Amino acid sequence: MPSVNFKLLAKVLGLLLMMESLALMSCTLFSVLDSGANDSASIALGATTVFALLLGIVLVILGRGRYDRIPRREGVIIVGVGWMTSGFIGAIPFMLAEPGLNPSAAFFESVSGFTTTGSTVIGDLEAWPRGILMWRSVSQWLGGLGILVLFVALLSSLGAGTKSLFRNESSFEAAEVSNAKIRDTALLLWKIYLVLTVICLLGLKGLGMSWFDATAHALTCVSTGGFSTHSASIGYFSNWETGLAIEMWIVLFMLLGSISFLIYVVILNKNWKRLRSEEEAKWYLMLVAIAVILVVGIKFMLGDTQFGEALRGAIFTVVSIASSTGYGTVDFEAWPVGAHFIVLGLMLMGGCAGSTAGGAKVSRVMLLVRSVHQEIVQAFRPHQVFRLQVNGNPINDQGRSQTILFVALFWFIAIVSMMVVAILETAHGVDFETTVAAVLTTLSNIGPGFGDVGPTDNFGHFRQPTLLYLSLLMVMGRLEIFAFLVLFVPAAWRKF
Repeated sequence: MPSVNFKLLAKVLGLLLMMESLALMSCTLFSVLDSGANDSASIALGATTVFALLLGIVLVILGRGRYDRIPRREGVIIVGVGWMTSGFIGAIPFMLAEPGLNPSAAFFESVSGFTTTGSTVIGDLEAWPRGILMWRSVSQWLGGLGILVLFVALLSSLGAGTKSLFRNESSFEAAEVSNAKIRDTALLLWKIYLVLTVICLLGLKGLGMSWFDATAHALTCVSTGGFSTHSASIGYFSNWETGLAIEMWIVLFMLLGSISFLIYVVILNKNWKRLRSEEEAKWYLMLVAIAVILVVGIKFMLGDTQFGEALRGAIFTVVSIASSTGYGTVDFEAWPVGAHFIVLGLMLMGGCAGSTAGGAKVSRVMLLVRSVHQEIVQAFRPHQVFRLQVNGNPINDQGRSQTILFVALFWFIAIVSMMVVAILETAHGVDFETTVAAVLTTLSNIGPGFGDVGPTDNFGHFRQPTLLYLSLLMVMGRLEIFAFLVLFVPAAWRKF
């Protein structure tokens, strides 16, 4: 049985770090121009840029050699290790810049950025240099469509392992894209991603935001990440004359970011037959609309007569949570309990497969509903034949089993994690609601939750071991569980 090609791993991870150093360099230049070379953010970002670049060069040298392809086994390892490495490097500026974070909190903040979770340990964002705030936004933008998908798009020497990278890292339906077209599709997806970001940015600037705020929020809106430059999140702009327009513009791009980007490829290719068979986006938009109606109805029945404000808050919050963005304009914890369950359901559901959103994905919800219907009917009509389909694609027994396994594994990990967090934090005053919410929001890559991690709170009160554990949950959720867990089961990937 051949051993792992560590030289190939070193070369690929080195190239990945060199790419990350370019992103850090852009933030360094912004910080120098904005605050001067002696600013703590400029020094922190500059030092991290140099470190990431040098480490990347060393790894490339150690892995020198020509490789025609990335085997599937190495591809799976690169996905998990690449995300963890990006998180470690991205944490350095948060430790070095003033006011500074401890290593666990810095790693949590960095991982939250790259996984587009949006959870934060920072209570007063206004106290931090703008260069660091820009790095938070850039990390989410890189993580949104997937830094490794960008990696696939830019390198032409990738082979069979490319499909594994493409699927495991980004949750795209790789079955719809052949190996020969993976690179072209990845590049096209990033072009679409870039165009949406620029349009969002120009719209926010036109509505009155500064170039800094418009850029930072465009990066975290299209990536459905949710990091803001203000502690009040989008609520900071709500009282502006253009506040409503800003909110609705952001709602539009949160929706666009949480719908499968392959739909945009289909539209560009004018494949109208494939577009008509698209079900997931229709389900998603329908469920979002139903959730808005239910929230407004519950509030209205319980005495909230401000229909316009209730509708405004419901639309923004429902889309923000369903898309896993996590921006806030209102405190949804102040809503009636019935609305809390709707918000919780949206957190668990998430957006569409192949989008920048987190959560279990609507396609899995669709498949589960249809599987349950099939089992109920077959209990009375055992000989009836069913054809399960999602988006016009037939789903075999293996696909259905994987979905059921994913849901079962998700809840098993969630329950075990709740016990772990409870053991680590209960003696320090963290209640049950906060424990449950912290696990579900990090594993689902949502951001805000309930209790002491609600929309007006943060994760800064957790102890360092808890923050490290929650960081692992964010990576696990971002990689759809399997691609992360396989790293700890060598017997599985040695067979590839």
